Amino acid sequence: MIQGICLGNIMVDCDDEIKLCEFYHQLLGWEKRKMFGRPALCSGTGIVFLFMEEADYVPPVWPEEKEKQQKQMHFDFQVPDVAAAIEYAKSLGAIEATSQFGGSEFVTMIDSAGHPFCLCAKDNMA
Repeated sequence: MIQGICLGNIMVDCDDEIKLCEFYHQLLGWEKRKMFGRPALCSGTGIVFLFMEEADYVPPVWPEEKEKQQKQMHFDFQVPDVAAAIEYAKSLGAIEATSQFGGSEFVTMIDSAGHPFCLCAKDNMA
């Protein structure tokens, strides 16, 4: 273990860093900042999302398919009311993924840059 190591920032590649930062700002309500010359969001608990625009960005395909861009990671957000969270995310431009695997525990959504993220029932978390 490296003494004093901790998670710094989570960098999110996309095709439009301002648009994606605004989407997650509206979804999460985190504070908007500029860090390292990039749009960023900071939670009240110290989590930082940095958004980086890539000219050759290729959105992931979900669920994964051979020979296609794979998701590198995705976010799981715990929410008290999944149905209400779905509707709110849709009002911000997210879409519900065609394929779903969460049953009543979570729903997979797709953000404006093609990243999957899940809205998870808070009461189902162990």
